[in-house]
Amino acid sequence: MSAEIICVGTELLLGDILNGNAQFLAQELAQLGIPHYYQTVVGDNPERLKQVIEIASKRAEILIFTGGLGPTPDDLTCETIADFFGAPLVEQPEIIEDIARKYALRGRVMTPSNRKQALIPQGAEILPNITGTAPGIIWQPRSNLTLFTFPGVPSEMHRMWQETAVPYLKSQGWGKNIIHSRMLKFWGIPESALAEKVASYLNLPNPTVAPYASKGEVKLRVSAKATSVEQAKDLIAPIEKQIREIAGLDYYGADDDSLASVVGQFLRASGETLSVAESCTGGGLGQMLTEISGSSDYFWGGVISYDNSVKAKLLGVNTEDLAKFGAVSATVAEQMAIGVKTQLATTWALSITGIAGPNGGTETKPVGLVYIGLAAPNGEVESLEYRFGAGRSRFLVRHLSACTALDLLRRKLLSRG
Repeated sequence: MSAEIICVGTELLLGDILNGNAQFLAQELAQLGIPHYYQTVVGDNPERLKQVIEIASKRAEILIFTGGLGPTPDDLTCETIADFFGAPLVEQPEIIEDIARKYALRGRVMTPSNRKQALIPQGAEILPNITGTAPGIIWQPRSNLTLFTFPGVPSEMHRMWQETAVPYLKSQGWGKNIIHSRMLKFWGIPESALAEKVASYLNLPNPTVAPYASKGEVKLRVSAKATSVEQAKDLIAPIEKQIREIAGLDYYGADDDSLASVVGQFLRASGETLSVAESCTGGGLGQMLTEISGSSDYFWGGVISYDNSVKAKLLGVNTEDLAKFGAVSATVAEQMAIGVKTQLATTWALSITGIAGPNGGTETKPVGLVYIGLAAPNGEVESLEYRFGAGRSRFLVRHLSACTALDLLRRKLLSRG
């Protein structure tokens, strides 16, 4: 048995609203151990919605609808569902009383159009909406099919799901198993390369392993189906251990970890500090570091040296080297790192200088060329060259630069044990 999520609303198709309801429901279904293999978004059109119901009712036993329960003419979910299954709509007086009471509490009078929200298919149960005016339904139009409808307003839908739908599903025998996942995170390795390394794990039945990639980061989601979270964790643990051993230093954390939080943990544990000097990232690296609560324990600050005069005056970059090698060079990156480390008296320092684009590139220094400098506690300094590609957006080049700088420091800290 499985569930299908059907989100109704032309505004979703147009991209005017982010479909967070589908994400919420998917996560909730996993917690109940209810598999779902399809999600559908359909506009406010009765004929297309009927086509969706026709397909979904053949491949799932639970259909979960969101949206289209309001009082306006384009809110057609409930009446379309009733029409599809050949059931008459019946006005429910208790719904009208509830809507009128809520309007009165707000000092308003219920409009005639709201009576539409009191019409539900004959035989359906009311799924109460405590905060809004649009109730949902729980209905079994066929012996092997259960329908839920929810309003599109996320806060209303969340509460209705938790307070009514979840208890109902559990009473029907669902929720005996759960699906628990662990998200393993990697940096510095392409998705294809990691997938080749862990290929033997990608076809496991339980737990399952699935790769994802986004903005330079690669993830492996390890999911286990079990009777409890503890049992699922026991199934996941040996697989995670083996994957981490295969990935080595490319693995950096899991779940809520970020490169910035992991670096922060290492620095805090060793009692060391960090400063940054940024050019093309314009403060992006510092922002990532300061997004972590308590980062003032180890991050002391930085210099946004966007103009060459700032590089020279505040960081002590040699003006002759700027003229000879250019601001985007290994020499300047190293001097920026030394300069901010000296000025702020930190243990470590990172620097970034590059061409984020989309303009400013040349044949010898194309868009996406970035140098990252690292000044160490023992006085050593190094710089690495990266070519993030001219086809990438300015945002992505800057993002990759900041994350790669953090990863460079992470690997250096790990190499010391």
